Amino acid sequence: MRLFVVSVLLVFSFPLIVTKLVDSFSKCGQFFLEAQPPVIPDILKDSVSQDNNRYKLICQGKDKAYFATLYDTTKKIPVFSAYNYIKTDVKTKRKKTFVIDTELQDAQAKNEDYRQSNKIEMSRGHLFPKSYAVDQEAAYATFTLTNVVPQQKKFNNGEWSKKENEFKSSMDTDCLSNNGRPEAFVVTGAIPSEKTLLNDKVNIPTHMYMAFCCYNKNTKKWVTKAYCATNEENSRAVLPGETLAALQAFLNIKLFPDKCK
Repeated sequence: MRLFVVSVLLVFSFPLIVTKLVDSFSKCGQFFLEAQPPVIPDILKDSVSQDNNRYKLICQGKDKAYFATLYDTTKKIPVFSAYNYIKTDVKTKRKKTFVIDTELQDAQAKNEDYRQSNKIEMSRGHLFPKSYAVDQEAAYATFTLTNVVPQQKKFNNGEWSKKENEFKSSMDTDCLSNNGRPEAFVVTGAIPSEKTLLNDKVNIPTHMYMAFCCYNKNTKKWVTKAYCATNEENSRAVLPGETLAALQAFLNIKLFPDKCK
């Protein structure tokens, strides 16, 4: 009986969320242009993890999927989150706390990991941002610990936030799907380092990046934009121009299908 009580207390000591671990991103391919996820050497190919013991594929959401995440259980941070941006005028609220995935409880970061690291000025930085969510349920779904990385607070609240807003404005202006509404495919990711939070578990990325690809039916052209910067207080952009080609060369990965060149 005592063991049972302890187990129950442990379960309810953390906010939980039900997401879905999958064996292929084809299970939530709607978040990738032409259902084609990024191609990352030795990590992700043909929608499938190349090391399923380490890299987990997640369709994020409780009752339905709102975005997709590739999660590194060794570094305890996401490799990327991918989502379909659709313009909306809905004003969403923040969730009070970040939640853990019921299927990855022992293989992911915890809120306590970040609280222990306040002295080094790290925050829980979203990959799929709340501000891009199409409705309130999608916004709440972004508050999972598999969708955040340790991000330097002044970078998160400063240059990164500024770029998220710039990207949103660009997508609202330059992306116009055949159904007549602004719509784009977005990938946001992190590059791991050799450093961790104070618990020696959760990796602190050296860089963060974001990119989108969309179609503009008026110009009949595909539009792209990219950004990558160092994860530090005085952050430095590293791309020679905000081009997708420059980002993919820097990362040595393919984020979108060829039409996005």
